[in-house]
Amino acid sequence: MLKYFVQTTEDLLLIALIIGLIFGYAGSSFNKTGKNIVKYGFIAGLFGAGVMAYLKNATKLIDTSLWNLRIFIVSLSALVLFLVFTSMRKKISKAAEIVSSIMLALIMIGSLLHALPDVLAYPYAILMVEKSVLSTTFMFKCIGIIFGLILVYLVSLSVSKGLSILNGKTVMLLLTFGLSINAVRQIFNAIRIMVTKRMIKSNSTLFSLIKFSSNHDKVFVYSIMAVCIVIPIILLIKSFSVNEPYSNAAEHRKIRFKWIVTRRWACLIMACLVLSVLNMTVIKTVANREVELSPVEETEYDNENVYVTFEQVEDGHLHRFAYVTKDDVQIRFIVIKKPNSSSYGIGLDACDICGETGYYEKDGQVVCKLCDVVMNINTIGFKGGCNPIVIPYNINNGKIIVPIDGLLEYEKEFK
Repeated sequence: MLKYFVQTTEDLLLIALIIGLIFGYAGSSFNKTGKNIVKYGFIAGLFGAGVMAYLKNATKLIDTSLWNLRIFIVSLSALVLFLVFTSMRKKISKAAEIVSSIMLALIMIGSLLHALPDVLAYPYAILMVEKSVLSTTFMFKCIGIIFGLILVYLVSLSVSKGLSILNGKTVMLLLTFGLSINAVRQIFNAIRIMVTKRMIKSNSTLFSLIKFSSNHDKVFVYSIMAVCIVIPIILLIKSFSVNEPYSNAAEHRKIRFKWIVTRRWACLIMACLVLSVLNMTVIKTVANREVELSPVEETEYDNENVYVTFEQVEDGHLHRFAYVTKDDVQIRFIVIKKPNSSSYGIGLDACDICGETGYYEKDGQVVCKLCDVVMNINTIGFKGGCNPIVIPYNINNGKIIVPIDGLLEYEKEFK
């Protein structure tokens, strides 16, 4: 659950901040028509992201890299036009506002089409492994996704509400900074795609830019967060130095209540940003902590077979054994006695989906180390999902006999 909570937050936080800034600007600077255009753009972006998520996972119609390149080009062009027409609002106010709102809507649509489809596809990817929407693991992982969506929604909502309270110049300045940082990120990503697709020839300068953007992608997220943290700081300073005139006690109470609400929004922005940072640092460390596999146990073997006695695996816990090839490759396999049964679950310490990362035992359950999928112990030894790769074996005279030839077939899995 934590892993998907972190992953959803990381994938959508930057987009949530951008959307919050856009809605905040629209709320303070546009009339009803401009606000509606931005709102409809957001709805169109959500719908388009849903369609794209389906096309990516159910068809081969979407080349993700080329689509992202188109999205970046449209978004960058829309940003330039937004800045141009915003500067012309005093001369052609109505037309400039409509064009500006359309450009912001396009930027928002592009942001959603770029980031949201992958998140919407998470349940589909989980289901490919779990095979059932009723499994506990599937539900817990989906709960993590939902918590991530709730967090980024609160981030976007609080930034939007906070920004809409500020005056026009400050709002425009913060929006411009936020969109410019995002534009730089899009330019770097566009260059990477064009180099990868050989649309442009690579050189040392382009390689350095690509390397920097790939290794420091979080810099852009934290930079936009730094822009957004200015909002609650300004609001808190203003709320504690209110000097608005009033003619009676009722007006005074109304003013005081307005600034109390403002402080609450400012605190919510700070809380959401702090939680987001903790999510991408502390919680991420916990979610991705390395699980150490239990050591390989000693057992007998000869030139043909590996022998595991019943006494070694009678306790119902997961046991790990291995055969070392002449090329010094350790081929691991696991054995666990099935609950309420005299049979055993036997397979490689690897699966077709996650490779040789291995399995570990937690609270009486067998778990895949890479994807955290919980195995049904009774199905270990059968093909399917994230189950261990099936290997041949025989049972004779109180021993599980695993042919070495059957293990050598999977030597490449452990190289």
